[in-house]
Amino acid sequence: MKNPDAIHFDLELVLVLGTLLTGAIWLLDRFYLRPRREAVAGAGEAEAASEPWYVEYARSFFPVLLVVLVLRSFVVEPFRIPSGSMIPTLLVGDFILVNKYAYGIRLPVIHTKVFDLGEPKRGDVVVFRYPRNPKLDYIKRVIGLPGDHISYRNKRLVINGELIPKEFLGPFEASDEYSSVDNAVFLEKLGDVEHKVLNSTRRHRGAGGEYVVPDGHYFVMGDNRDNSNDSRFWGYVPEENLVGRAMVIWMHWNFTRKKVDFSRIGTVIH
Repeated sequence: MKNPDAIHFDLELVLVLGTLLTGAIWLLDRFYLRPRREAVAGAGEAEAASEPWYVEYARSFFPVLLVVLVLRSFVVEPFRIPSGSMIPTLLVGDFILVNKYAYGIRLPVIHTKVFDLGEPKRGDVVVFRYPRNPKLDYIKRVIGLPGDHISYRNKRLVINGELIPKEFLGPFEASDEYSSVDNAVFLEKLGDVEHKVLNSTRRHRGAGGEYVVPDGHYFVMGDNRDNSNDSRFWGYVPEENLVGRAMVIWMHWNFTRKKVDFSRIGTVIH
């Protein structure tokens, strides 16, 4: 069964293998096969006429695959939001761009960090590989940093003994992709980050408990607090599982109405 919180769409291995294969064919032809063809055909023979089809395809696709691989692995990567766990910040059908270098440069496929460029801040919306199944990508908000003491009880968040401000904004206006009307919207402030959260008006307590974040790990929660599979249920996110920081919504597809919602395009994620 597919997990509704996962936003996995992994082309990384395919891109790496495709780039290596086309690059190897192009290099083999450039330094070995082409000189042999030219020697057999004789000087002045048209090269294209005798070039094998697979060499032509490799020469055409290699630079395209290389550029896509570099951009996707080290700069920015697109994801689609498949579930309502981050409502009201992100909706089902949002297509987002994720900053891949915000927390360091990692090699594709093996995910080894080669350059350390920063660390997550409290309130960041991050994409990470799900600790229980690293083949799946999740998106949540960073609530606890290494060493933090987190308490979440009666739908109120306490970090290191400080009650996090939470202001009632009103009932949630249901969208096509999330039809529940038994929810209320609140404004929560995590340090300098103000963001909206959703709480069910039917569930009076909600999932919670006491948590101490280990070194090198992060505590994450969905903004849809009563409908999110997050650190309250499966634990902490190791630093090496971080993929990047969510930046902006570049498209929204309304699956119910089968059309693009242009009003969400360009929305900065915070």
